[in-house]
Amino acid sequence: MAEVVLTSVRKSYGHIVAVKDISLEIKDREFVVLVGPSGCGKSTTLRMIAGLEEISSGTIAIGGRVVNHLQPKDRDIAMVFQNYALYQHMSVHDNLAFGLRNRHVPEAEIAAAVNRAARILSIEPLLDRRPRQLSGGQQQRVALGRCIVRNPKVFLFDEPLSNLDAQLRAQMRLELKELRLRVPTTSIFVTHDQVEAMTLGDRIVVMKDGIVQQVGTPLELYRRPANRFVASFIGSPSMNFINVNVTAHGGTFILAAQDVHLELPAARFANLGPCAGQSICLGMRPQSIRLGAPTNNDVGFNGTVLVSEQLGDEQILAIRIGPNEIRIAGIDPDLALSVGSQIEAAVGMDHLHFFANSE
Repeated sequence: MAEVVLTSVRKSYGHIVAVKDISLEIKDREFVVLVGPSGCGKSTTLRMIAGLEEISSGTIAIGGRVVNHLQPKDRDIAMVFQNYALYQHMSVHDNLAFGLRNRHVPEAEIAAAVNRAARILSIEPLLDRRPRQLSGGQQQRVALGRCIVRNPKVFLFDEPLSNLDAQLRAQMRLELKELRLRVPTTSIFVTHDQVEAMTLGDRIVVMKDGIVQQVGTPLELYRRPANRFVASFIGSPSMNFINVNVTAHGGTFILAAQDVHLELPAARFANLGPCAGQSICLGMRPQSIRLGAPTNNDVGFNGTVLVSEQLGDEQILAIRIGPNEIRIAGIDPDLALSVGSQIEAAVGMDHLHFFANSE
């Protein structure tokens, strides 16, 4: 078994706290993604698991064994770095074999492990080349292969796709998904790209300022974000937010702001009761909003067209509602809407999110 368990892990540099009291359990063979903006502590957390950074307090256990004071080579992990870290003077074959030779593994076993990794990653024709003769995607496969030949308990990935162009990144995401089926090893993947996080992770850990904001499956984070930061970070385009005042009127809650007036049944939105008389943040996914008049299960609003972003298969519409600018996704690309025109839009009540303004 290769569970990775972090218990109250903290990392500080003097008075600066980079990672604050993270507790996280990663199951055997699970693929977990740490995601967040630059400086949130995700790479520091990964480096502490790898043993490249000393922890200030707490414990890290791999496979039931506390590894706080073990050197990286003794933790039975393998790491893929952002810059690939290949030995330029060695062939691909020798790059793959290097770690095993350092451990004095018999050459017959090394040859079998290298050939297996090359076969899994489809790099068999590249074994005699040097890294400088490879494309970025091919170098990334070699870096992955160097991990596979070691057959570690845990794979660690530190933003391994960030140096690739958009098309190659999409291809490598697919290859990583396929690789997981062939080599189901516990994996921890760090990225700042929420698309990578959503497409690769069994679970996602969203971090900000060294603190875990939410842990869940991609759909849990998308559908039930714990706070405004998670709601804004997960999903593309980002969630729309409007500050509204909540008042109770009979069996209805009224959410009002400039050019916004939404009426919600109190029986259905009992969680808004404590917010009556206060200002809160209303969130709506761009994909949940549609053009047209509201139906029985919708709330509607009017807006002014600001700009349209054509993406070929859809257009994303930016409209202004009072002082607020919101986006609507999934619009028919052939629908022509002139700038400044007035439109009516609606969103289902099931797709409304509410957050405290302090989040």
